[in-house]
Amino acid sequence: MTPPADWVPDRREVIWIDCNPQAGREMRDHHPLLVLSARAFNERTSLVIGLPMTTAAYNADNPFAVVAGGWRKRDKTVTSYVLCHQPKSFDWRARRASPHPLGRMDAATYERACHILNQIVCIG
Repeated sequence: MTPPADWVPDRREVIWIDCNPQAGREMRDHHPLLVLSARAFNERTSLVIGLPMTTAAYNADNPFAVVAGGWRKRDKTVTSYVLCHQPKSFDWRARRASPHPLGRMDAATYERACHILNQIVCIG
């Protein structure tokens, strides 16, 4: 999906991002990313700060993963997880980010993800 020319990712939005190149246990290929950074920052810097998302079932037991609901993938419903222990910064323009079908994350899930991230990095 090609985004509109004036599209800029915004906080709480879920976007597609290409995580390649990757190293070690980092995610690779295209994945959803829950945007943490504000639209103004993203627009001015071409960077986006966010938390990657996955449908890998082993995250059901991951204390740093937040269930983000289900969605249709290849004719079945899968559970999506926000990985709060892997904050990322990407150049969203260079990586050709685009809106994800999940749209904006609901406020409660977003707040849970931010709470877990804050327990890890102790920002506030």
